[in-house]
Amino acid sequence: MRKGRHGIRLMAAALLLTVVAACGGDRIEVTEGQLARLRSVTLEATTVILPQEGADRMPFRVRDEDFEFDFDVSSPGCQVRLRCTDGSEPTLFRLLSVEKTSEPGLYNAVIADNGIDPDYAERVCIMLILHGGSGVDSYVPTGYFDVRSEGAGYGIIVKTGLPVLYLDTDGGKKINSKTTFVPGSLRVKGYGSYSSQGNMRCSVRGRGNTTWTWAKKPYLVKFDEKQSMLGMPAHKRWALLANFMDRTLMRNLVSMKVASLTSLAWTPKCVPVELVLNGEHKGSYLLIEQVRVSPQRVNISKQDGYLLELDFHYDNEVQWMDKHGSCWGRSGGIPFSVKYPDPDSITTAQKNYIKDYVYNAAEALYGPDFTDPDKGYAAWIDVDSFVDYWIVYEVMGNHELSNPGSVFFHKDGQGKLVAGPCWDFDWGVLSYNTSPVARTWFVNRGAIWYARLFEDPAFCKKVRDRFQELLPELQKIPAYIDECEKLLAASAELNFAMWDPSQDKWQNGGKIINGDENMTFADAVARLRSIYEERLEVIGANL
Repeated sequence: MRKGRHGIRLMAAALLLTVVAACGGDRIEVTEGQLARLRSVTLEATTVILPQEGADRMPFRVRDEDFEFDFDVSSPGCQVRLRCTDGSEPTLFRLLSVEKTSEPGLYNAVIADNGIDPDYAERVCIMLILHGGSGVDSYVPTGYFDVRSEGAGYGIIVKTGLPVLYLDTDGGKKINSKTTFVPGSLRVKGYGSYSSQGNMRCSVRGRGNTTWTWAKKPYLVKFDEKQSMLGMPAHKRWALLANFMDRTLMRNLVSMKVASLTSLAWTPKCVPVELVLNGEHKGSYLLIEQVRVSPQRVNISKQDGYLLELDFHYDNEVQWMDKHGSCWGRSGGIPFSVKYPDPDSITTAQKNYIKDYVYNAAEALYGPDFTDPDKGYAAWIDVDSFVDYWIVYEVMGNHELSNPGSVFFHKDGQGKLVAGPCWDFDWGVLSYNTSPVARTWFVNRGAIWYARLFEDPAFCKKVRDRFQELLPELQKIPAYIDECEKLLAASAELNFAMWDPSQDKWQNGGKIINGDENMTFADAVARLRSIYEERLEVIGANL
């Protein structure tokens, strides 16, 4: 329980002095002597539990038993209010009445549920408003206390405007492996923008490569049953991206928005959230659909469909190096791996088929008749998808297409090889640190198979025409960045009080990666927006 003086400092920090309004009607004048006698207002409990559309009492003590004030909530001059930590009035419950007890100086604030949401936990204080004779109001708050719905049980309260995910492992067991799942459960507090969700059984493990080595960990959640999360289509598997190194917290978010403007078959949907893990707030995360084969995601046949990843880590169970193409100075060719079918179910015939298909597609691309629509690359790859895929990477300045890492292709039955989906846009995106060439030229013109594709005038024209077609929508992204900045501002403040993104330099030869890790959130966002606008100009001028 926080006592009065500490409460006053907290309320000042929340700018409550600027938001408390009179109930209306006559002002109550008090003398300086009366103000001096009121030393503090303190709480006698820490929590109020409200039945749905019911009420409970919070006792509070006025440290001058003779002090008189208007505590009639129906009165136009009432001097008692409830205030949230951000200075606003609560909406899910209200101050129904104030009762004076038989004990001098002791009152009960009767707080009633408004019947809006059956599942909430809020932190509030009681505030006494004193109207001084000089016309200047004084405010005397209690410390904060918790108001919970009867079935909430959320524990720690985090209010940034984002939905909060409460993930608890059984017995509080630590998650310290990328391969071993830990059983647990997950709850969601939607905070108005989204529906809250009750206890959902799941298992969780770590995920990522370099990102798993950082202090703020990314996770993979697998539900026992398919779950629709925050309005996104139901599925068992979801990723929680930590965005540890991203001072803007929006590189992945903006990239998925850009990808969604194209004709790519599927782009992961995502929602920024707060994560509370085993009762501890872990900061701002991005809940995103994991790249999986399913009708709602990568929609290919489960009998004869394939999902491939180009991944320089080369640590997959089913993988090979194809000799064709360019891979940033790495010897041996381009690293391909099969993500679907799963390694434990794929047959030798399937392995041979997809490996031969990729080889033959590359042979056609690098052969003498590569521009021929029947004999060349167009007979093997879905050209439009390769155009849009390149545009997304190029607009965002993501060099991973050249690396390559987290680069996906897929193939359905007897269909052609299709580029996509987009994934993993936090390293070096919209930054000149990693790709200084982006100031004046392309980042990925020589990536994987693209160097050869750009030797075809027809492909160049397709890219040029498609970029101009997408440009009006791409020019709306700066406004979207502004929206994201407002959405993430409060979350960023809490997140970067816990985590230092400049620690990424220890995994990058002592140099920070994106270049904005030591900036303020606002400055980093402004830099991101500026580089994005410059990318549109550079691409348009050079196509």
